Amino acid sequence: MPQRLTPRDILTALVGFPTISSESNLPLIDWVADYLAEHGIDAHRVPDVTGQKASLFAHVGPLEAGGVVLSGHTDVVPVQGQKWDTSPFVVTEKSGRLYGRGTCDMKGFDALAIWALVEAQQMPLLRPLQLALSYDEEIGCLAAPDLILAMQASLPKADIAIIGEPSEMKVVTGHKGTMGYSVHLRGHEVHSSMLPKGVSAILHGADLLGWVNAQNAAAEAATPSDMAQVFDPPWTTTHVGTIHGGTAHNITAKDCVFDLDFRVVPDDSLSERQKAFEAKVDEVRRKMQAIHAETGIDLTLEFNVPPLAPEENGAAETLVRRITGDNTINVVSFATEGGQFQEGGYSSVVCGPGNIAQAHQPNEYIDVSQLEAGESFMRGLLKELCS
Repeated sequence: MPQRLTPRDILTALVGFPTISSESNLPLIDWVADYLAEHGIDAHRVPDVTGQKASLFAHVGPLEAGGVVLSGHTDVVPVQGQKWDTSPFVVTEKSGRLYGRGTCDMKGFDALAIWALVEAQQMPLLRPLQLALSYDEEIGCLAAPDLILAMQASLPKADIAIIGEPSEMKVVTGHKGTMGYSVHLRGHEVHSSMLPKGVSAILHGADLLGWVNAQNAAAEAATPSDMAQVFDPPWTTTHVGTIHGGTAHNITAKDCVFDLDFRVVPDDSLSERQKAFEAKVDEVRRKMQAIHAETGIDLTLEFNVPPLAPEENGAAETLVRRITGDNTINVVSFATEGGQFQEGGYSSVVCGPGNIAQAHQPNEYIDVSQLEAGESFMRGLLKELCS
């Protein structure tokens, strides 16, 4: 009979795969598929266009609709430039904490979900349990839409999606959506003493940065809606995190490149924000081209992740509150795949072990007690699916 690993055993195996978003996750996916197969569970892969990455989904229980999806991502953020006291890809226990890249975000939940699926295979489920593991969540939740479509084409559709991002097992019913652009202004070089004859990509980029600051000031000054006021901050934010350009102090800058993202409260509109920004870009582009026709601004939409909107009497919230006993109101300003599952027709909620404050940090860890709380939650979920 095949060995049934503990959540801790599975976590150790998963962390051992350095699935940084820039690298392949296929060794991890192969390991999960093989482990599930040992226990009679078929896993389905959803590859990316390069063939170097894949999502995975699986189903246990009756082949009927109305089940629960456990959703996690397999990629982790880089460790380069961070000072670690232990090997980041080896789980190390110290003082009640399990250290390693991804222990918190979010291979701890992944391990629990895989464990629960194998346990469920031996139980008389009345409602099915499904597993969904994605890639490239950390760079914009890129894989989840294709994963969701593939699941719905191959399996009976579940009713509920539990996204296991770290929430200390608290019930998170809403999060902001996010949209990100790469912005490239293309100017015209002249000696800076001849400034009016040139087009400085940096100075025209400053027009767009001024628009960003104005958007934030107006959003902060406005009265927040009832939905927005539970978020911190209680408004949509617009942010530029990196910028570079120019070649010398006495040459008008030929290039200016920066990234820009919106984090939008659920009752705001990502599409309206997009239209407003692109209208401002058109305005600045016309000013540049009035001086030199070959200048311009190139926009690349890098990611577009919908918000998770709190649901009135949502099935996911009701179920998870019943299992955890948590009746507090919680929303977060970071994005997850929850909004994508909600768009796909699932009642969705975020609930997972670990504290988001540990995510992406050097010496990332999850408390052993949080992994134990996650296991207790999974046992409660399995009991629910059998009742």
